[in-house]
Formats: sequence, structure tokens, C-alpha cells
Amino acid sequence: MSDNASAESANEPRLIVETGLDRRVADIVEPVLVQMGFRLVRVRLSGQNGLTLQVMTERDDGMMTVEDCEEVSKAISPVLDVEDPIDKAYHLEVSSPGIDRPMVRKSDFIRWQGHLMKCETSVMVDGRKRFRGKIVSVDEEGFRLERDQPAYGEEAAVAIPFTALSEARLILTDDLIRDALTADKKAKAARAANENFEDEDKPIE
Repeated sequence: MSDNASAESANEPRLIVETGLDRRVADIVEPVLVQMGFRLVRVRLSGQNGLTLQVMTERDDGMMTVEDCEEVSKAISPVLDVEDPIDKAYHLEVSSPGIDRPMVRKSDFIRWQGHLMKCETSVMVDGRKRFRGKIVSVDEEGFRLERDQPAYGEEAAVAIPFTALSEARLILTDDLIRDALTADKKAKAARAANENFEDEDKPIE
């Protein structure tokens, strides 16, 4: 995992965005999330449990606790009630991206460089639209994937431009779990240190 991820911006745009009603919901909730210090990962309306609106989000440092989910849910529920983008009854579900997370920003690819992922493109890239392999390098324009199971005659590595991506997510492996837990511990330690620093600055009552 690269340390360059620490330079990511809270305002970094997503490479993969919603369409239709999902996009309308995303446009409503994203400003609220940003104001609270969260980043929108994905909005998806599905037929699960009748009708479920999933809002996937995370803090800028990649953390997302159960309490964070509750806080976000309480903040966006009244906004959605006022805007009323969905004309049917639905269940709101706020969640973290999880370890095998969707990859929606350039910083996601930088952060998880060296790990396995699968992705689909909207146009043909090197003769296909579906890929699976390890992220070996990332630049401004796209990333290089080292295929774990290249077909006969295919090059092991393929360059995929960010503009071609339609879907991407990490593949759960032991290495990914280990690195995700390490990153979580570092983020918790950094947050605790920051909270202690803020407490020291408070006046003594």
C-alpha cells in the first residue's frame, strides 16, 4: 500500500459516478457528507428488502465506524425527506466500503497499489472489457494491471485509462485484509493523537 494516499484531497472527484435516480440522490447527499468530513463512495437503489437505498461513504482517512454510519444516516434522512427524490417507500442503509471496496477515485488506486482487483470498462481495452489482476502502477491518466490469468497470446500487463472505467473493486485476499487492518490501526492512532491535541488546547474550566 502506498503512502502517497495521505496526500489525497477530500474534494477529489470520483471517476465512477451514478446515472439516473442514483445520480440525483448522490447530488443531494454528497454536499451534506462533505460538510461532515465524509466522502461519498457510491449510491445504489436496489430491490433488496422491498426497496433499499444504499449510501456508501467513508472519512477522508478511510475509516468508517458504526457510530459514523448512524451520524450520517441522521444527517441525510431529513434532507432526503425534503427533496423526496424517490416516490416509493424505501429503507435507507448507510455503510462503509468494506475491505473488498469499490474503487472510485484515483487515490483508491494509489492507496491499494500492489493488490488484486477486478474491473470493467465501458469500451474495449486491449480486446476486452473485463479484467482481473494486480495494480502495478498508477499515473494521472490510468493504471497498469498485471493479469493473474492472462489468456493465450495476451500480454501479462495492460494499461487501463481512468476514462474507460465503468466499475472496479478490490478482491479479498489475506494480504488485503492484513494491509487494511494495518491502515485502520494507523488511522485510529492518528485520530486519537489529534483528539488529544485538541483537548490540550481547550481552556481549563
